[in-house]
Amino acid sequence: MGLVKVNKKGRQLTTTHIGIIMGSTRRNALGARIFTYLQTQFPNTDQITYDWLDLRDYPLPLYDHSETPLEDAISDPTPEETRWLTALAAQDGYVILTPEYDHAIPGGLKNALDLVGPQVDHKPVQVIGYSHFSDGGMLAAASIVPILQMLKMIVLPDPVLLWSADPNFTTTGQLDMTVANSDHFADRLADAMYDIAFYSALLKANPYRPRH
Repeated sequence: MGLVKVNKKGRQLTTTHIGIIMGSTRRNALGARIFTYLQTQFPNTDQITYDWLDLRDYPLPLYDHSETPLEDAISDPTPEETRWLTALAAQDGYVILTPEYDHAIPGGLKNALDLVGPQVDHKPVQVIGYSHFSDGGMLAAASIVPILQMLKMIVLPDPVLLWSADPNFTTTGQLDMTVANSDHFADRLADAMYDIAFYSALLKANPYRPRH
């Protein structure tokens, strides 16, 4: 049995788990640099554990099950699907990084979400959109909201939009503060991570209970 963490007053500390989802499987993706930046800037603490869920580590087949996961559990999931759904179920909140492909989220991310049922029910989620262009992934960030709402997730109201972000994030996941907008990106990402930590901890301590 692991040690129980307590604060200075002897009260037990509860760890909040937040899953950071890298929503692109593209080679040399800009999002991978942003993902690495978040890993370096937001280490685990006594109160928060971040789980880094890169879709490239979950080679999911195209959805081909007879069940609808929101109604019935998938009866014959593949090992990778089971691993993905188990990782999601272990989280108290989520951050999803998504690029914009043809005014929407990538197909791989949509396919991964199509597998999801009660694992994310009434848990908070923060969206981070990014783009090579000046729109900052605005349409992708908008397109994912109804999907997440369909999954009964609680979508935080202010998505982070990182526009024309290629020169801002280095290949080693650093934010180049000499580049325009880097200070703004740093502030927005810090605010977003604070917000998801706050709401994840709040809802973990006060879980939703249906009326019936």
